[in-house]
Amino acid sequence: MAFEKLNVVLIGVSRDSIKSHQKFIEEQELDVLLLSDKESILCECFEVLKLKKNYGKEYLGVERSTFLLDEKGEIIKEWRNVKVEGHAGEVYEFVASLK
Repeated sequence: MAFEKLNVVLIGVSRDSIKSHQKFIEEQELDVLLLSDKESILCECFEVLKLKKNYGKEYLGVERSTFLLDEKGEIIKEWRNVKVEGHAGEVYEFVASLK
């Protein structure tokens, strides 16, 4: 994996269950660690819970975001409200520029 060459560890987090994560990993053939945050502890720490609307109903949902942390756990950069297509490449280019 390209990110490993840059000494980057990828971790995904969602409020889905561990069982749901396992199914997703298998279906997508992922080689990424996915953490379950059912209690929204990390979501609250990273302030990604946002009020959303769907079919006129409001609900609290997760804003898809990416955070780059250094080895001390401090945020170097954050991307908010990201779209999947092209995002990994954008993050990779940014990390590579730091090396």
